Order: sequence, then C-alpha cells, then structure tokens
Amino acid sequence: MSLNPHTAASLRPLKIMIVDDSAVVRGLISRWLEHEPDMVLAGLASDGAKGVEKVKEIQPDVLILDIEMPNMGGLEALPKLLAAKPGLKVLMASTLTTRGANVTLRALELGAADYIPKPDSTRIGGADGFRTELLTKIRALCGRTRSWPAPQSPAAPTPEKPATLERPSVLTPRPAPMAAPKPVITPAAPILRPRSTGPKRIDCLVVGASTGGPPALRAFLLGLGPDWKIPVLIVQHMPATFTAILAEHLDKALPQKVQEAKDGMLIESRNIYIAPGDWHMTIKNDPIVKQIKLDQGPQVNWCRPAVDPLFKSAADAYGNHALGVVLTGMGHDGRDGAKALVDVNGSVMVQDEATSVVWGMPGAVAEAGLAEIIKPIEGLSAACKAFARGERPN
Repeated sequence: MSLNPHTAASLRPLKIMIVDDSAVVRGLISRWLEHEPDMVLAGLASDGAKGVEKVKEIQPDVLILDIEMPNMGGLEALPKLLAAKPGLKVLMASTLTTRGANVTLRALELGAADYIPKPDSTRIGGADGFRTELLTKIRALCGRTRSWPAPQSPAAPTPEKPATLERPSVLTPRPAPMAAPKPVITPAAPILRPRSTGPKRIDCLVVGASTGGPPALRAFLLGLGPDWKIPVLIVQHMPATFTAILAEHLDKALPQKVQEAKDGMLIESRNIYIAPGDWHMTIKNDPIVKQIKLDQGPQVNWCRPAVDPLFKSAADAYGNHALGVVLTGMGHDGRDGAKALVDVNGSVMVQDEATSVVWGMPGAVAEAGLAEIIKPIEGLSAACKAFARGERPN
C-alpha cells in the first residue's frame, strides 16, 4: 500500500480528537495516544455539540466519535463535524449490537471513514484488541501504515480487579509488527495485466472490501443497474451483527435480492450474497449446481471472513468465467485470491487509490501486477457490465 502523497511530504504527528461522553473511554484512549510518537491528543469533548465547536478551533486529522451522547449524538453531529473540517477522518466507536450496527452503517453513508467496535465500559481496562485496532486504523486512514512502527504496549497501571475482554471477530487485517520506523517508500506504478487474457463470459462476480467498504459496495452495486443478473458474492470485513444489517440495507437499496449467506444456499442469478461475520464463505465446486459453503476455519490474513478463500474457490468453481473486484480496504487480503483467478485466466479489477479510503487491498493486487483494470467505483461498475455483455471494457 502506497503512502498518501499528502502525508508523504510531512510526517508531523497526527492530531487526534476524542468525542465521547464516557470519561473512562476518553481517559483510556488519551493515555494510549501519549505513548505513540506519531500521534498527539489535540482535544476532548463530551458531546457532539462541544465537539463541533472544538473541531473548528483545533482542526484535527482524525476524530473518534461516540454514537450515543447527551445534547447531540454522534449521528447528528457527524455532518456538522465534516463541514467544520473538510477532509476530517471520522472513526465511529460502535457497540456490537443491532442498533449500533444500524447507526454505524448510516454514519458510513453520511461520510464517516470507518468504525471500530467499542468494548463494554465495565471491562475496558483489558481492551488490548480495541487499542491495537484503533491505532492501526488511525494510521491507515491517514496513509501512515508504511512509515511508523506498530503500536507499542505502554506501561499501564494495575487494575483493581482483573479485566478481560474477548476480542471480537477480526474486522480488518492487522499488519505484522515492525521493529522500527522505516523511510517512506512510494512503490512504483502498478503494471496492468494485459486485458486480452480475460474471460469472454462471466458466470460469477466475487467482491472483497474492508475499510470504507460499505458505501463503496453500495455505489458499486447500484452502478451495475437493474438488469444485472449474474450472482454476486461479497466478503466485507465486519462482525456478525454488522454483516446481517449490511445485507438488509443493501437489499432495500437494490433491485436484486441481497441476503446474508447461509451454508448450503444455491447460488442463483439476480442474487447477492454477503459473507456472515466470523465465517469464511466459499463456493462448493459441483459440476451440476453451485452452492455456498460456510466454515469457521483459521483466520486468513487475520480475518474471518476473508477475501482470499472466496476468490480461490471462485477460481476452482468457475475458472475463467469468474470476475473478481477488490474495493477499498486495509491490508492485502484478496491478493492471493486474485492470483488464483489470474492463474485460470480469470479477470481481476481494483478500485483506484484516489477514491479508496485505504488503498491497501486494491493496492496490493495492483502492485502484484494482477489487475487488468484500476478505476474509480463507477468505472468498475461499467467494466463489469461490459464483461457481462461479452465485451472488452474500455
């Protein structure tokens, strides 16, 4: 994944602001930030209204926003915060509940950059997984993932009572720790795979997405249009509650049927299947009927569901009649699966860097020379429609 050109020029500490009515949460995250050399706590606010005023003054790079607060909640404050600081990266702190999932997906539609599952406040002292994911996402959203070391564990006070927190199903890839900061290296421009080797007929479309994925998926799928009939299978890095709500939201927006996948489901035309959180989704390779297979095998690229198993199974089941699309996301999940599709002469397309929230997953595929097409969302939708007509995309 390449470094954002705007941050490559100057690696000043990132200005972070926290808007949360919980003093425990504000204090805990503040202590974490004190130990990060590339971050500085720029401000705190206990509700959305105060947060809007402080953003105007502080102009932070990243804002961690709670959903439920007095005076003005996160959803109401979000558009005001984005107006107060154009380009602000807002990271929603969400509970792993149905209501939390609904509000978070709405926030992503309104312009939030990403979300992070918020642990129970009574056990937050043991939230090591929450801390690691939070710091990793902050860096990724600001294009700092190649220039700073992984979060280091600060010395924390001994809690009065043992605190435990089960880490939720991995939502986004967690990069391997780096020993020390490295100089910023901008990779060479990706080499496009020749389009002449792509398939003539498409029988299945497989899609992978992570950070920034829900709004990207919505735009991409809407761009396919009402006449799209080819089945679509999607892996979006999300926990279980969220994937079910994502499927509901997309089903209301699209003419095709969108549903969270279940084991043994037949793969049918005019259907879109979302991999359920904490389950890998693959395609059962049967010469007569194609079915969905779900399993809870080991995490792949620190994820479950993961994109690689889906893409590899599509290569096995459909050969060169499978089409893969990798949208915005952190890490490199989907790169190995894209290689499997290319090996059977299938086609792979990726979202461009300019329109991606994080150009990790699509960038990894592109830099490996596996992508035939690199375009913004609307260009990918148009290319899919061309493939479906048996034409070569422009």
